[in-house]
Amino acid sequence: MFGLFTRWFHRYALLAGWLAGMLYGTIAAYNVSTPTAAHWGGSVNTLWGHTYYIGLTAIVLNVAVTVVLTLVLRAARVPAGTDETSQPQYTADPADTPPPAPAAAVLGSDVSGGDLP
Repeated sequence: MFGLFTRWFHRYALLAGWLAGMLYGTIAAYNVSTPTAAHWGGSVNTLWGHTYYIGLTAIVLNVAVTVVLTLVLRAARVPAGTDETSQPQYTADPADTPPPAPAAAVLGSDVSGGDLP
């Protein structure tokens, strides 16, 4: 998510952080058991007597891996690539876009208010 708002993170570090968080979160959630289910028993786990939310720890791991790898990849001078986004693509609704057609006109129904066959 942070990669959407800043270009500071290295693209390969973002990918590695996402992968680390997803793998950890999936494996940790799989290993949670209850008296009635051997796997996928919940979204919290315990470690050293403390209960923690697996999703939050996965995000923390994601950010930590991303920041550390960004620093390592920058120190190793690994090329970050170029951003191919052009300036007009930063606006969601360009001013010259025509208004959308009414839904009734698109569906082919009678918009005059008369009786339908």
